[in-house]
Amino acid sequence: MPSELDRDTYRGLIGQFATGVTVVTTNVDGRLHGMTANAVCSLSLEPLQLLVCVDRESNCYRQMLRAGAFGLSILASDQEEISNTFARTTAPATGSLLGVAFRQGSLGEPLIENALVHLECRIADRIDGGDHIIVIGDVVAGERLRDAEPLLFHGGRYARLAAG
Repeated sequence: MPSELDRDTYRGLIGQFATGVTVVTTNVDGRLHGMTANAVCSLSLEPLQLLVCVDRESNCYRQMLRAGAFGLSILASDQEEISNTFARTTAPATGSLLGVAFRQGSLGEPLIENALVHLECRIADRIDGGDHIIVIGDVVAGERLRDAEPLLFHGGRYARLAAG
């Protein structure tokens, strides 16, 4: 019989679900910000939408609301350092993205150079999700930048696809 779950037990269990790793980015009046996110999912093909879950107290969420848009860079397996950089809590910075190379997207948001994929989104809706907010984005642009293995996260650490 399953037992009642506490926060740490739940986190350990759900951590067995392997996910890709992304960086969500924003630009508000030249102040750039990014955060690592693995709670990202394609939502709809008509209209083109995705969702990202963001801590309601985070700098990134406040920036996303102000910008009304965000970028999503899907990271490659050789970009662990970039993931770690944006996993730390930081404040937005003027004209810099923590020293990480980027280019500006069509909505003004920074997009991580050499990622696997860039997606550009306008915020369409927000849904309460406990201590997080589910941000729904209308995908307005995107491109595949290179062919490489994705950066994965499983069991509290980075993982690789099995050779096969």
